[in-house]
Amino acid sequence: MGAEQTLGTSSPAETKPDQFGGPFGALVLTVVMPLASFYLWAAVDQHGGSLWLPRSLGDLAAMFPLPTVTAAALLAGWLALQGALYVFGPGPVVLGRPAHNGERAEYRINGLFSFAVSTIGLLAALYFDVVSASWLLSQWGPLLMVCSLFAVGVAALSYVAGRRRGWAERSTGNVVYDYFMGAILNPRIGRHDLKFFFESRVGMGIWAAFAVVVPAAQLEAHGQLSSAMLVVSLCQIIYIVDFFIFESNLLSMLDIIEENFGFMLWFGFLVWMPFNFTLQQQYILEADPQLSTLGGIAVLLLNVGGYYMFRSTNLQKLRFRRDPSQPIWGKVPESIDTKRGTKLLVSGWWGLARKMNYLGDILMACAWCLACGFGSVVPYFYVLYFVPLLLDRERRDYAMCSQKYGDDWERYCKRVPYRIVPYVY
Repeated sequence: MGAEQTLGTSSPAETKPDQFGGPFGALVLTVVMPLASFYLWAAVDQHGGSLWLPRSLGDLAAMFPLPTVTAAALLAGWLALQGALYVFGPGPVVLGRPAHNGERAEYRINGLFSFAVSTIGLLAALYFDVVSASWLLSQWGPLLMVCSLFAVGVAALSYVAGRRRGWAERSTGNVVYDYFMGAILNPRIGRHDLKFFFESRVGMGIWAAFAVVVPAAQLEAHGQLSSAMLVVSLCQIIYIVDFFIFESNLLSMLDIIEENFGFMLWFGFLVWMPFNFTLQQQYILEADPQLSTLGGIAVLLLNVGGYYMFRSTNLQKLRFRRDPSQPIWGKVPESIDTKRGTKLLVSGWWGLARKMNYLGDILMACAWCLACGFGSVVPYFYVLYFVPLLLDRERRDYAMCSQKYGDDWERYCKRVPYRIVPYVY
């Protein structure tokens, strides 16, 4: 929090299967995450963007598209392109924080370059009819299946690799739980952390590609973009560009420094993020909801407000780390000294609530969903899933910070009693 968001790490002996409902919860989520993704794909692709119930085995079977060689080639080509851009593209190389075993992975910070090259290349291919957006969309279902199968396989390989490195990794010994949560922190190829690569270049990268392809398909089919498609795509592209501009911040996030790389993250990066975070565009392409000019302006303003809160909150923390005397909102920042020798920021956004950046994220999520109107709950899946996720993450962060800072954390929480929403929660 504030000056130092570094989360505490646990030794292998301290690791317990106590996240997400333990082994049973891990088993349920391992099954539910793919089922939810296939159901939502079918809802848009086969049922006009509406909720549906299977009425026969045929309906149920249709929910699972068959993989194709073309879809596998698309995924392989994307991985190869992103791998080449990551390794050989220009950008500074930095070392991550030491893990509990003392190891430090290497990271090349060139995500914005990779995003620009990939996006320009995709736009050029669409513009010059090298590929059509409709043809790419025809592979959406098969690609969903290929990415899901790939996630299942690499999660198994990660589990095996983690067990072989048991002396240096944190795991519980429960196969189901460790497969879901992971048995290895930062699997690497050479010096390069695969978790960072797949979150940034694969998860965010495919999401960015989809955010271009879906509106291109509408433009190809109708000769123009609807207001809803334009607003949602613009908001998401801004969010994605922001991520790559501040890509180095990922190295201090829970995903990278604390969570093992298991099925939860493999599936999250390969499937959940790119396929489910673009449900709004998918729904708009299929159902064509109408968004008035006034409604579009309101949605954009909500997104801008959320984005400002999200980004300025994170920047206040970053600048305070670099220079604790730099003014925040025109005043010298206040902080709480800890026994660890670090400071907890209690000025600016960080004096109003402990996770105001989460509130900004939630406001943006609401904006993307509201642009789709109220014809179906399907495009609202993002915010319905995202809010509980952030609530859980805040609770997990609270527990780790409490363990890390002890009495100092209690003093901080008395000074900043609200978790996410000032005066409410």
